[in-house]
Amino acid sequence: MPEAPERLEDLRREGERAIAGAGSTAELEELRVRYLGRRAELTAILRSIGELPPEQRGPVGKGANQVKAALEGLLERRNAELEASELDRRLAEDRVDVTLPGDPPSPRGHLHLISQTRREMEDIFVGLGFRVVEGPEVEYDYYNFTALNHPPDHPARMLQDTFYFSDQVVLRTHTSPMQVRAMEAQEPPIYIVIPGRVYRRDSDATHTQMFHQLEGLAVDEDITLGDLRGVLLEFARAMFGEEREVRLRSGYFPFTEPSVEVDISCFICDAKGRLHDGSRCPTCKGTGWIEILGSGMVDPNVLGFVRDNGYDPERVQGFAFGMGIDRIAMLKHGVPDLRPLFENDIRMLEQFGS
Repeated sequence: MPEAPERLEDLRREGERAIAGAGSTAELEELRVRYLGRRAELTAILRSIGELPPEQRGPVGKGANQVKAALEGLLERRNAELEASELDRRLAEDRVDVTLPGDPPSPRGHLHLISQTRREMEDIFVGLGFRVVEGPEVEYDYYNFTALNHPPDHPARMLQDTFYFSDQVVLRTHTSPMQVRAMEAQEPPIYIVIPGRVYRRDSDATHTQMFHQLEGLAVDEDITLGDLRGVLLEFARAMFGEEREVRLRSGYFPFTEPSVEVDISCFICDAKGRLHDGSRCPTCKGTGWIEILGSGMVDPNVLGFVRDNGYDPERVQGFAFGMGIDRIAMLKHGVPDLRPLFENDIRMLEQFGS
């Protein structure tokens, strides 16, 4: 193959021109196959070196490998240039405005109705000067019962004795244990609300074994039952409308004395007890009033458990209240049965998107 050296130079020049002039990576791939593929002329020259006279094998083999290396290097560099250029072109041509809605638009998620209601209630009380605190859901018997004036033989325990881990550890039955915990951590005055999950053995249309409660506590000098009524009236009007009124009825809770049940004027029938068609209002049962919570003045016995932290019952007094967040949500949004709120049926939950 006496013309091999000359032909190698021709292949090199031809390949370099072709590669330099390639306009796309696809065209460049065709050139790679043409000049370096298994059927390429350069590959044939390398395979036929053994057929050459001994004195030509070295120079032809060296020259062919040099041409191959040169073309491979040129192909690699040109490929990188073309890939970058093609990427820039695609980015310019296929630009997407990510601020545009999807097609079809993706549905927006939203907070669960209970979470929406909890946040709304927290905002109202923060606006009234209260601070939001949280406590453990697994609680000691001491904080859940004893320090709240529920001694071991107290009959009120029978309604709440529920999920125990041991004789002294229980899933809390109300958020009230944080009353004592918070007073242990802070000297008076104290104004707090405590939202969270609580656990009891109830299960019907208006009760579940796990539900949500918001507790309130205010302890200061010269706190009266009138202050309690004023706070709850402002809450009722912020939550259910400016026309609402509150009514306090005598009640009983072990950790408050005196204790009062609190009703609000019905926002469905405007406290008339009848709907526009003359039928009895199903929400207030025709009474014009809806019970929403229990409350009262903090029992001195409860303050006695934290007397050493400044809560001397002879010097300070306060009020406490507790309400079901789930019940407030049901009343405000007309939900007749509490249980579907916890069954994760999207058809139910998506009705309350904000």
